[in-house]
Amino acid sequence: MQPAQSSGDAEEQLHKNQLLLKMAGRAARLGGWSFDVGLQQLTWSDETCGIHDLPPGHQPTLAEGIAFYAPEYRDMITATVDQCLTQGTAFDFEAELITARQRRIWVRVIGEAVRDTGNAVTGFQGALQDITTQRTHEIERHALATQLSATLQNMSDAFFTLDRNWHITFVNEEMTRRVKKSRKEMLNKVMWDVFPGTENSRFHACYQRALDTGTVATEVDYYAPLGRWFELRAHPMDDGVAIYFQDVTQKRQDEEQLRLLQTCVQRMNDIIVVTDAAPVDGQWPRVIYVNKAFERHTGYQPHEIIGKTPRLLQGPRTQRAVLDRIRASLERWEPVREEILNYKKNGEEIWLELDIVPIADAAGQYTHWISIERDITERKRATEALRQKENLLKVGGRVGKIGGWTALPAINAVAWSDEIYALLDWPRASPPTLGEFLSIFSSDSRASFKAALDACAASGTGFDREFQITTCAGELKWVRAVAEPALNETGQVSGVHGALQDTTVMKQVEERLREQAALLDKAQDAIWVLNLDGTVAFWNRSAERIYGWTADEVRHRGARDLLFNNPKVFDRCQQTVMEQGEWVGEIEHKTQDDKHILLVSRWTLVRDEAGQPRSILAINTDITHQKLLEQQFLRAQRMESIGTLAGGIAHDLNNVLAPIMMSIELLKGSLPDPDDQAVLKTIEVSARRGADMIKQVLSFARGVEGKRHEVRITDVLHDLDQILSETIPKNISIVSSVAPDLWQVQADPTQLQQVLMNLCVNARDAMPGGGRITISAENLAVDAHYAAMNIEARVGAYVKIEVEDNGAGIPPDIQDRVFDPFFTTKRVGEGTGLGLATTLAIVKSHGGFVRLYSEVDKGTRFRIYLPADPTAEGTRDLDPRTTVPRGNSELIMVVDDEAAIRQVTRQTLEAYGYRVVVAANGAEAVALYAQNVQGIALVLTDMMMPVMDGPATVQALRQINPLVKLIGASGISQNGQVARAAGAGLDHFLPKPYTADIMLRLIDTVLKS
Repeated sequence: MQPAQSSGDAEEQLHKNQLLLKMAGRAARLGGWSFDVGLQQLTWSDETCGIHDLPPGHQPTLAEGIAFYAPEYRDMITATVDQCLTQGTAFDFEAELITARQRRIWVRVIGEAVRDTGNAVTGFQGALQDITTQRTHEIERHALATQLSATLQNMSDAFFTLDRNWHITFVNEEMTRRVKKSRKEMLNKVMWDVFPGTENSRFHACYQRALDTGTVATEVDYYAPLGRWFELRAHPMDDGVAIYFQDVTQKRQDEEQLRLLQTCVQRMNDIIVVTDAAPVDGQWPRVIYVNKAFERHTGYQPHEIIGKTPRLLQGPRTQRAVLDRIRASLERWEPVREEILNYKKNGEEIWLELDIVPIADAAGQYTHWISIERDITERKRATEALRQKENLLKVGGRVGKIGGWTALPAINAVAWSDEIYALLDWPRASPPTLGEFLSIFSSDSRASFKAALDACAASGTGFDREFQITTCAGELKWVRAVAEPALNETGQVSGVHGALQDTTVMKQVEERLREQAALLDKAQDAIWVLNLDGTVAFWNRSAERIYGWTADEVRHRGARDLLFNNPKVFDRCQQTVMEQGEWVGEIEHKTQDDKHILLVSRWTLVRDEAGQPRSILAINTDITHQKLLEQQFLRAQRMESIGTLAGGIAHDLNNVLAPIMMSIELLKGSLPDPDDQAVLKTIEVSARRGADMIKQVLSFARGVEGKRHEVRITDVLHDLDQILSETIPKNISIVSSVAPDLWQVQADPTQLQQVLMNLCVNARDAMPGGGRITISAENLAVDAHYAAMNIEARVGAYVKIEVEDNGAGIPPDIQDRVFDPFFTTKRVGEGTGLGLATTLAIVKSHGGFVRLYSEVDKGTRFRIYLPADPTAEGTRDLDPRTTVPRGNSELIMVVDDEAAIRQVTRQTLEAYGYRVVVAANGAEAVALYAQNVQGIALVLTDMMMPVMDGPATVQALRQINPLVKLIGASGISQNGQVARAAGAGLDHFLPKPYTADIMLRLIDTVLKS
């Protein structure tokens, strides 16, 4: 036990504690008080007295104590005291108190009831604290918070805050306007729920960056739901992040327009120069900006001119008068337009057309000059060249006896050049009237010329005709009159411009030629005469027959472009004739229908009486058919020789292999050893492979005539499936699609199986890594349109069989050779090169034909067309069709690089009521379509063309008109070009070759869609 503490020590300790309490009370402005009900005595501590500005020991009554409070609080305090004394309810309130020195302070009062042993309330006690300082701070904080809230609410920037759980804790008025949402829709809700799409966005990353780094983060991004651009500034806070944002959509648009304007100025071909307003040393203003065109045209870089004056460009021949006019206009602040000769950095002359204007600020003070300068050097040179050409024309007119004239029928006036005065022997002192001009024409020509002149003046119809005239000297002459309308500034016909050429000598030559033409027209060769400028002067009947143009159609047209695929050939022939007097050789020409023909041509230079060259006579013999027969004969001889040799070799090899094949079966029974059996198996496989090769050789060498009878293609394909299941590897799938009502064909089924087997084996070899073989068959009624696009086809019924793979494909450069015998792309020992040759021979012997379509790495498709009999038992007639739909004068564009296809398609469409425009390639199609976007109702385009292929054409047409109606046509319907065309927006496809019925029905469907 601890020894009892003496009363002295206890009193000392109590005294210390009281001192400590007083110190604490003074520090905290906290005092105590108590009230005894029985004594009705209120006791205050010294600190409480001090708070009331009373001396220590002051003992007021309860009513006096309550009276110190401000009047508005006294009723509340009286009620609180009564409730504590009657019910023992504790209290804690804040109120304003008026001290003895009339200071208004804020105090916090805490009290509780004092009870006796019987739990009766005998009084109450408590504490009183001066909280004026805290209260003042709270009021200031509240005022500051109110001011801050008002500031945030009324600021021009949108503002909101997020806590660390991404809840929206505050939004100002500007934000509600910007995002078009109320506070109720946003406050205390998760950011990503209120604004979908912002989670994990660049906005989200900006908020997170501010929280992670404790620094301000900024971001600019597009918010799609509102269709606006926003610039954010995220400020980190202890409990989250505060975000200011602005709608910068208009700002971005303005900046984009400014960038566009700057780009335009920089990329303009015209020079832009900006200078200060005030001149330097009273001469020229200082340059402060030039665009890139300045460097491009003058050779000076921007830093070489900026800070200097445009005088840098002036040189020896710069016009001083022009400089004086420019300087005077600048002094008067007037716009300037002049043409001036300046110099490039390398010393070359450059002509510039200047447009200089002053620029004023908002106050109307001129601050800068802007000069737009165009390089007109070429125009100046062209003007000079034109002047020289005019002089040359005058000389040429005198030499060529060609003069110019202008007629004004409205005022009966005409003007002549000097050459016409000389041509007509007209006195120069008597300028003619229009009536006098008409009087020179003979009676037969006058009315015709007058009618042509009136038509030209009235409707702008020009003419080019020959007339007979009588000169003032009484001489009869022939003249060529050419005229065209003269247009005024408004585009109206104000008169007639024309030329007159003395063609009397040419007329005499033509007359002699016509006399000779009667004899030449009976010749079988094409005979034509060319003027020295290459235009056709004579064209006999055989030329009309061979080339297709009539004499009237080719007269005065240039043979160089009319007949020659390569105009350089014409130039060489003409040069040889002019130098040597003649040229003989084989030459290729083109006909009216764009067909190429081969001729033996003999060109001879014809001279006039003075020995001068006058024209070129050409005699042309068509040897196209002869050359074709020679090639066919040579090919037939070669094939016959190959067939004879192959037949003989195959026969001997069969005799060699026969005993080997028979001996293998005998040896199998006598050699039971497994190793021996394996060797025999190898020999047997090799021998059978050799026998199969011989069979192919014999089929090719002896022809493929066999026993023919009615054959159902369905049965042939069914048997083929069983063979292929044993021949084709499992990694290659075989898909069959056979129409249920196939027509019958006259054929040898064994040979047909050989054809299809050859194609499937080739397909297998093209897919070493696996793939898909698709075999399909359907009926096809070939019409005249279809037959015109396939020279081997005839109008009638066919069964079409397709064998398609998705293997390596055949390169375009060898596709024409794959049917040649012994041609193969396989390695030595893997193929004979007879498979496709035999296939072609068999199909042709059945009256059919084969078509090949292939793209490298896309696949290959063989189409076999066999003549069919729709009336044979077990088959149907041709599918009944409703009436083929006709057009209603819609304009259809046909795009194909094959002239024959264009021609046949055009004829078919026009026969069925459509109008047609054709194009030979995509580039030509796009140009034609752009000229007539609204007029063309539909475009039918090939997908594989030179210059611009089908997919590129489709894309270009879609850019011109997104609603353009398009049909694509190709021989490959699933791979390559067509797949790309589908990606470019091709909705309809027509597989080649197609019938007129199929084409017309699809066009009708698309036009009505």
